[in-house]
Amino acid sequence: MNPRRIKLIIGLMTLALAGIICLQIYWIGWNIRLNEEQFDKNVYAALNRVASKLQYVEEVRVLEALSASNKNTGAIRQATQFLENGFARRKAGISESTDTLPNPAAGGSGFENNVTLWEYMKVSQLVDSKPLAERIPLDLLAKSIQEEIESRGIRSEYQYGVYSKARGSYVIVNDHFVVEDSGPQMAHGGAPTLFNSPYKVALFTQDIESPGDLSLYFPNRTRIVLGSVLGMLSLSIVFTAIVLFCFWYTIQVIYRQKQLSEMKTDFINNMTHEFKTPIATISLAADSISSPMVVNNPDKIKRFVDIIRQENRRMNSQVERVLQMALIDKKDFELKLGEINMHEIIEQAVGNFSLQVERREGVLRMDLQAARPVIEGDSTHIASVIHNLLDNANKYSPEKPDITISTRNVPMGLEVTVTDKGMGISKEVRKHIFDKFYREHTGNVHDVKGFGLGLSYVKAIMTAHTGLVDVHSEPGKGSSFVLTFPVG
Repeated sequence: MNPRRIKLIIGLMTLALAGIICLQIYWIGWNIRLNEEQFDKNVYAALNRVASKLQYVEEVRVLEALSASNKNTGAIRQATQFLENGFARRKAGISESTDTLPNPAAGGSGFENNVTLWEYMKVSQLVDSKPLAERIPLDLLAKSIQEEIESRGIRSEYQYGVYSKARGSYVIVNDHFVVEDSGPQMAHGGAPTLFNSPYKVALFTQDIESPGDLSLYFPNRTRIVLGSVLGMLSLSIVFTAIVLFCFWYTIQVIYRQKQLSEMKTDFINNMTHEFKTPIATISLAADSISSPMVVNNPDKIKRFVDIIRQENRRMNSQVERVLQMALIDKKDFELKLGEINMHEIIEQAVGNFSLQVERREGVLRMDLQAARPVIEGDSTHIASVIHNLLDNANKYSPEKPDITISTRNVPMGLEVTVTDKGMGISKEVRKHIFDKFYREHTGNVHDVKGFGLGLSYVKAIMTAHTGLVDVHSEPGKGSSFVLTFPVG
């Protein structure tokens, strides 16, 4: 796929995903604000109802006191009925601004037209100037608050208090009276939280000036507001996280497949080159043998036959390597395990490989220090692993190769290290060198050939032997490949 098209698709997916997340955030925020408004509305409605009850109870109490000293019981009954109707109207949410005392007929009740009962009682001085705490029945206050809060579906811990303007402090807090002393009164019973609470209503508003406020405080207000959207919020977060993960994973897969496609293309090109050269050499040698100038010369025939045989072995070796990787990928291979001496395997590999290093005027050393070199493994595959590492050390040494292969015993088993002083490997390349078909770009070095299968084969074989392979390298300073075999 075209890289520009991939970037365009990723950009569109990112934009769409960002839009969805923004819409979810907006919707959740709007829902939370709506819940906050509804919660505030319910709390204020409850406070107003409680304040109305306290007002009504005091008015009834005053009328009872009035009836005890007034002979005109008919007028008192009418006034009482008037108060009950007014409370019913306030309970139903109807304004009471037009409520006035009844206008009795002849016989006189002592009440004047268009004068509210409360104003009359004020004028008549029927209401004593009592402290605010004495005007509020404590049990009625607690019961009314609980009933009004629960009737609106609020099931949460709360605190309440009555603030007296005359005292400048709270006089009732959570079912008990606050005793005045020399200390700051707002420190009693959690009153500072009440004092800062936004939920307040004025008490006894029929007075010339309200003597105080009724306050409510909800310690768990945030949890209450979020409670109804918490489930949707959690699901939204989970599903968004899943979508983000899938989006990230999809991008990773796209780029991995793109990289794999490029590596396979390189593999095919390398394989074509690797096969084309020996095929051309074999074809040229075969044509030379059939030439009249060579047919009668046994030495030249032997030379061309050796070339054909050598190139044929080279092709077979490459084909065998590809087939081995195919079997490893399919998990369709079995190790022929047995006790093998790693020093013998290394000495044989060095003996076979030293000629290639010497042709480039290089050095191949052995430093075999392991006291226990015997491991359990497949000698054929282990020998191929050592050969691959030596081959890479030689190929990726631009000048005269300087290669050392060493062994030592470690707590985990036997450690075999192949070290070179070649071009080295960058940190980014080290992440991929054990991937199949991966080959490092070598810049101006064009004689580095291969299929990109050698190190992936090494990794697969070490894994099959329950061993480990690691690499330490810096660009320009060479590389060290460390094999760790478990010792039985």
